[in-house]
Amino acid sequence: MTNSVYIHIPFCLSKCKYCSFISFTNIDKKIGYLYSLLKEIDYYYKGELLNTIYFGGGTPSLMEISELKKILNKFNLSSDTEITIEVNPDSIDEKYLFELKDIGFNRLSIGSQSFDNEILSQIGRRHNSSQIFQTIELAQKAGFKNISVDLIYGLPNQTLDMFKKDLDIVNSLPIQHVSLYGLKIDEGCYFYKHYPENVPDDDTQADMYLTAIEKLKDFEHYEISNFAKKGFESKHNLNYWKENEYYGFGISAHGFIDGIRYSNYETFDKYLTNPTEREFGKFLTEQEKLEESIFLGFRIEEGINTKNLNEKYNIDFDLQYKNIIDKYLHTGHIIKTKNGYKLSNQGFLLSNIILSEFI
Repeated sequence: MTNSVYIHIPFCLSKCKYCSFISFTNIDKKIGYLYSLLKEIDYYYKGELLNTIYFGGGTPSLMEISELKKILNKFNLSSDTEITIEVNPDSIDEKYLFELKDIGFNRLSIGSQSFDNEILSQIGRRHNSSQIFQTIELAQKAGFKNISVDLIYGLPNQTLDMFKKDLDIVNSLPIQHVSLYGLKIDEGCYFYKHYPENVPDDDTQADMYLTAIEKLKDFEHYEISNFAKKGFESKHNLNYWKENEYYGFGISAHGFIDGIRYSNYETFDKYLTNPTEREFGKFLTEQEKLEESIFLGFRIEEGINTKNLNEKYNIDFDLQYKNIIDKYLHTGHIIKTKNGYKLSNQGFLLSNIILSEFI
């Protein structure tokens, strides 16, 4: 049974310079998009009681409360459903936050990225640090008890000391969750064609990541890029990492249903015309499922359970991957646990390299 839903809201007032996600600034298409999105949900959703629903983007907080309510009303929700919306500090006010809480949202993910105003300006963010603090304060006032902030490290002109100040601020805030990402300059973003000066080198970025693990002591480092106060881990993201199924609705959304990984059209014209068609869909082979289990298992702090893998895929994990395991046990990038193996903090830094050897 599928108990999680991702909703993609692709609209932004302007595009941040590091962003390569599918998002658009033509807000005038919002009504047509909402119509197509509701049509897609009606076509695929089977009425399951949801554990989580997540509105990502783009900037979901550009949607009117009435529009968000129309979407939420399509789903079977309970008081225990984790209902998350990503918000930008420049696109909300006190009234909006109270209304979000009133229609059922109980978790906020705030696109902060940094608390340094110069850096925020350089990367194309529309808000300043004061607006982040104000958003958190107003969210508390509105009754939100589960608040997450996003941070990016490795930004242009960002030094280790500057990043430490960001971490000190995070530790002082009344929040429950932090998502931490290293800057990636991918094709499709402004920085890809206009490469910025003074991007911290790999060693500095590694120091930033390890410093975050060291300084965010009040948060449990439960996944490569995520930290949470006890009991406030993102249920929605854990659903991905535990390999459970989920619906993905909206332009460019990805989903995993009945053993099929799928993705939707990435252009407005195709999605608005054919919201119930998929651009891509693929049944996973047993080998692909095993590789996903290894990849996703190593992302989380607890690591992989080899007994479960052996039973699920009829393999001997230690024998099949002996050379890789021995290699990284020796270097300290993989650690033996009671139930199997996990990546060390240094292993998290090289996760892409290490995990590619298992695939």
